Amino acid sequence: MRKPFFAANWKMHKLQTEAQDFMKEFVPEVADLKAVDIVICPPFTALLIMNMAVQNSNISLGAQNLFWEEKGAYTGEIAPSMLTDSGCGYVIIGHSERRSVIGENNTQINRKIKAALSAGLIPIFCVGETLQERENQMAREVVKEQMQEGLKEITFSSRGLVVAYEPVWAIGTGVNASPDDAQEMCRFIRECLSVLYDENTAQDVPVLYGGSVKPANTEQLMLKEDIDGALVGGASLNPSDFAKIVRLGING
Repeated sequence: MRKPFFAANWKMHKLQTEAQDFMKEFVPEVADLKAVDIVICPPFTALLIMNMAVQNSNISLGAQNLFWEEKGAYTGEIAPSMLTDSGCGYVIIGHSERRSVIGENNTQINRKIKAALSAGLIPIFCVGETLQERENQMAREVVKEQMQEGLKEITFSSRGLVVAYEPVWAIGTGVNASPDDAQEMCRFIRECLSVLYDENTAQDVPVLYGGSVKPANTEQLMLKEDIDGALVGGASLNPSDFAKIVRLGING
């Protein structure tokens, strides 16, 4: 039985004091929730502050990116060991903003997933199509390729991977995929996992939906069989809203 899983992606938001203020309000709001995985992924500058804030709580810490080498002349990059040293247990890899704005490709994402796993980090591996790709009936083809290339020559232990379906056209736009559309693609992702690995693995991996998730649509999404939770952007910046999403998700 997969536990509900909710991850906050703060992107390039919150100074250290703002992160502290968030946690002072958020931690008590979810302290009684046990049968759920809650992960917060702040910017790198807030990791140490957040590591202290999650101690003795039911919240885990994640990062938004990493580099595939452990050390070297890679100005501006961050190593997997630097993340674990800062208290991270998770890391987002392959987010569409990294793909489209920074120019990451499937080969680089594959190397990052391998590096994360080698360091003991659990990747939150993002896949998803653009609006043009969906309109051209290429959504499944694109996601299948991202899955195949991103997970090429990769093995992981039970609960050692999370996959997030994030349709690019729904991220930060206020437009979310319908629950039926999200379920269809999350089910397809599970089918891809069963081909790449086996059915047990496919049923074990949490598959999240991301893209303008908010309290108003959480329950409908969580009623779907293959949606185990959400990767939340804008709504996760508000402690009350994110707490509501987590609670609604457990009841969904």
